[in-house]
Amino acid sequence: MNFNKEKMSLFAAGVLFGTAGIKLLTSKDAKKAYVQSTAAFLRGKEYCLDVAAKVQDNAADIYAEAKLVNENRAKAEAELEAEAVAEEAEQA
Repeated sequence: MNFNKEKMSLFAAGVLFGTAGIKLLTSKDAKKAYVQSTAAFLRGKEYCLDVAAKVQDNAADIYAEAKLVNENRAKAEAELEAEAVAEEAEQA
């Protein structure tokens, strides 16, 4: 077998960095950082859900008011049409 010293040293360095990385990722400081990051994410999620609920409430209000406007408009148009028919009947 032909082992290249450069490849062996790169492999050894990778193992060393991998081991150090695992130690770093499992340290108390890293755990604190994970907890703080997760807590910030959860706060952001709650904020987004609150905003979405407010938008949904506003959209429901707008929809209800728009339906009412259309109903009132239809009634007004029907009354105008009835008046026009009544005027035509009087003129005839």
